[in-house]
Amino acid sequence: MKDHILIVDDNQEIIELLEDILENEGFRVSSAESGEDALALLNQGERPNLILLDIMMPNMSGYELCSQIRREWDLPILFLSAKSKAVDKVVGFEIGADDYITKPFDTEELLARIRAHLRRYERIRKHTEEQPEKETSSSPITVLKFKDLEIHKETYSVYVSGKKIELSTKEFQLLTFLAENAGIVFTREQIYDRVWGYGYGSLNTVTVHIKNLREKLETERQFIKTQWGTGYVFIGEKL
Repeated sequence: MKDHILIVDDNQEIIELLEDILENEGFRVSSAESGEDALALLNQGERPNLILLDIMMPNMSGYELCSQIRREWDLPILFLSAKSKAVDKVVGFEIGADDYITKPFDTEELLARIRAHLRRYERIRKHTEEQPEKETSSSPITVLKFKDLEIHKETYSVYVSGKKIELSTKEFQLLTFLAENAGIVFTREQIYDRVWGYGYGSLNTVTVHIKNLREKLETERQFIKTQWGTGYVFIGEKL
């Protein structure tokens, strides 16, 4: 079955361009010219494998649509926008986008990122179907265990004191990187290079994601410590 991609953009020329690119690569494509239309499709049962989402749209912005989708559905969302400032990208990631690509875009890079996110979500879906809500006998290779914290790498699942915590893709990847290197202090530059790997914008992206992780994970126990003047270090107690 072909992977289904939903394009949400108020520019018909962009929609037609993306349709040509994606259909030539074997994808099934549908489109919506507003956030309201996109929500209507989803509420009617349309289930794309991935959404390409513009930001600057009338009435409902891409940011608002992304937030609403994240409350109801679990699927990859890639912003495709002419807004190229670092703050725009940080906001996009903060509200739950999986990726952020600026216009004009390179076709091969766009396709590579789409395929990467589709593979990851398919891997998570298959593993979730095969496993119970929480694995009780998983291999130590795929589960990182700390006091009050478990990170299930294959399913992108995180549990704090037995409660499942919802993280965005980048939040999970950031947490996993730090946890796998527990006790090692990393600068923002090093974290940015290892987790993001290529230009997303300002190093403030790292700061924002660390802040979000702390708000979601840390209550009575601290897992990520700020090393003033240097960077961050994971201090969870390994089991």
